[in-house]
Formats: sequence, structure tokens, C-alpha cells
Amino acid sequence: MDSAAELAEVAEELRRLGERVDALERRDAHKAPAHSPEEHGRLWALDGLKRRLAEHEGPDGGAVLLAGTVTLPTGEPADWQEGAGSAALLEGDWSELAPTLAALSHPVRLELLRQVLNGVRTTAALADVESLGSTGQLHHHLRQLVTAGWLRQGSRGSYEMPVTRIVPLLVILTAVRR
Repeated sequence: MDSAAELAEVAEELRRLGERVDALERRDAHKAPAHSPEEHGRLWALDGLKRRLAEHEGPDGGAVLLAGTVTLPTGEPADWQEGAGSAALLEGDWSELAPTLAALSHPVRLELLRQVLNGVRTTAALADVESLGSTGQLHHHLRQLVTAGWLRQGSRGSYEMPVTRIVPLLVILTAVRR
């Protein structure tokens, strides 16, 4: 660069290019992904899992995959996935999972989780939800959900659901609706 004028001209061009890139990214953020489910058929996720098993682990035994991308009503994103080999799942001790599943077996606890995911997160705000019962009942159900790992207690009587629990909960709800 020979002069300050040339440097300023390059800087201005970079600024304009940055604005164009930002505009393109905003526009493309609202488009469907390049590989939408419709493009790959109804069982696109399953097909991908089978390909991955064949490439990395062999087709024997199989696997289970949970995945989801969620934007909560609060605007918070929750992207998560986990997979497990089916042999290990079938051979494992399921009884140790009973307390975690049992925590979901009460209508008030399910409503508590729904409220928290919808942004009602403090004990005071949850106590205002009539369907959650008395303050004593509310604390009992909150303790059950925290102990089972479905909720985490934050500061000043607030609760949140760990991101590692959001998609699994929605998967369970989806499975029992079928």
C-alpha cells in the first residue's frame, strides 16, 4: 500500500463485503437445511445411522441414536445427541434406571418440567401455578426431579433443566404418544 487513501479504500471494501456476508447469512438462516428429511426419504436419520455403523463398527448388533435440536419458548437453543450400542443396552442393568424414570411418573412432576422449559423457573413463580399444588408438595416434587437429574437447582431458588435432559425428555414424550 502506497498511501493512506488506498488503505482506507481497502478497509471500506472489506466493510462492504462484511455487510454482504452478514446479509446472506441472515437470509440463509431462515431457509431449510441443504439436506432436509424430505430430500433423503422418511428414514433419513436411520439410514445415516446404518451407514455409520457399517463404516465404523460393523453392522452386527445395531445401535440407538437420540438426537434433537430444540428452541425452547424462552428462545434458548438445545442441541443434543447421544448414541449407544444396542448390545450394551440389552445386557445392562435396567433396574438402576428406575428412579430416573419413576421421577417422570407423576402428573405434577411432568407439569413442573413443562413449566420450567417454558421459562417459569423460580420457586416463587412455580408456587403461583395452581396445578402444582401447595408449597410443600411443590418442594417435594422439585426434590424428586433434582435427585433424578431432570432438574438442576440454581441460585436464589431457581431451577433449570440440563440440556442433556431436554431432548431425552421430548423423546420419551414422543415415544409414549405413539
